Amino acid sequence: MTPSDVKATLSFSDGSPQMDLPLYKGTIGPDVIDIRKLYAQTGKFTYDPGFLSTASCNSTITYIDGDKGELLYRGYPIEQLAVNCDYLETCYLLLYGELPNPSQKEEFVNRVTHHTMVNEQMQFFLRGFRRDAHPMAVMTGLVSALSAFYHDSTDINNPEHREIAAIRLIAKMPTLVAMAYKYTIGQPYVYPKNDLSYAGNFMHMMFATPCEEYKPNEVLVRAMDRIFTLHADHEQNASTSTVRLCGSSGTNPFAAIAAGVACLWGPAHGGANEAALNMLHDIQHQGGVAKIGEFIKQVKDKNSGVKLMGFGHRVYKNYDPRAKLMRETCHEVLNELGLQNDPLFKLAMELEKIALEDEYFVARKLYPNVDFYSGIVQRAIGIPVPLFTAIFALARTVGWIAQLNEMIGDPEYKIGRPRQLFVGATARNVKPIAQR
Repeated sequence: MTPSDVKATLSFSDGSPQMDLPLYKGTIGPDVIDIRKLYAQTGKFTYDPGFLSTASCNSTITYIDGDKGELLYRGYPIEQLAVNCDYLETCYLLLYGELPNPSQKEEFVNRVTHHTMVNEQMQFFLRGFRRDAHPMAVMTGLVSALSAFYHDSTDINNPEHREIAAIRLIAKMPTLVAMAYKYTIGQPYVYPKNDLSYAGNFMHMMFATPCEEYKPNEVLVRAMDRIFTLHADHEQNASTSTVRLCGSSGTNPFAAIAAGVACLWGPAHGGANEAALNMLHDIQHQGGVAKIGEFIKQVKDKNSGVKLMGFGHRVYKNYDPRAKLMRETCHEVLNELGLQNDPLFKLAMELEKIALEDEYFVARKLYPNVDFYSGIVQRAIGIPVPLFTAIFALARTVGWIAQLNEMIGDPEYKIGRPRQLFVGATARNVKPIAQR
């Protein structure tokens, strides 16, 4: 962090002495006022529900400019990474700070590939779940359970442990997601294949069966790889903050990532693409394309309670840069599978068209977001809706690990301990039960 010559001065109207607060400049983005000594010097805290104006850390990993619609991983625009790099190159970049050269990439891919199998006992652990359990309920359990199988990589303060835990988590997440899926549909688990790419291997574990040869379709594998890349990290969002807060206690990496998986499950976070698809199904049941006008009318009516899912974004006040890339992939996949005329996808494309042209949505910048398109792509590939968030967790794992490792390496990091504004009862005495 670079301290600025400019200071922020805090003054009080109650006669308390004013205070100078240091100002820090990031390489890009807003300046930050350092309030760490505020309580010690004034006895006052700041109040910021949802942390809308609070930087909890300094970071070199991901930068978002919501007004410009810009997303950078280690300085590289997401548009360039999605077109020129695959997911494992993006993982390497997030973990180590630079894109790999050919030999670094080969070594990294080799390490990930040879850690994709999970301990055989994991399948017995899976059997304890009901077959109809939500995949995210299963995933929080499975990821957390990894710490019970890999004792040699649970010391968060040991760099070698962190390194092998990172490789293991990136490698094993696709296997766990595929196992959770196979379990819910009653099919046998499919082991990883070392001759396939990361995304190709995931597709194989998801859709292959022992009875016939399965060859992953390259267009679909590319689409899956792009979904992973676009979701790999997204700065200090709810799940990433959860991973950092959980890891700040010194817990093992598997437990910290499991906390991230649990947070991601929420419909306001990782469940958004699931919510978008469910919305399309609802419109479909009400009459499909013919009912879109009526649906849009309800969305515009504040009192109707009807929400347009998969449009707009809390951070991007412009077009989500990931949505543009996912839109291309979406049309590629629908063309490849000949699904342009499928009723649900026709409905989705009609809704997209209206949202991009209707003055109401354009004025409010309610553009289709990455969740809208990724949900459609996954549904077209054959992934069931409840599994969408688990795939998001798979993709985001590398971002969580990079953020966790950065925090541990930061000499300023402390266990997270937010303050509160207490508005409850003041001290009082307990009366004997007969007098209450």
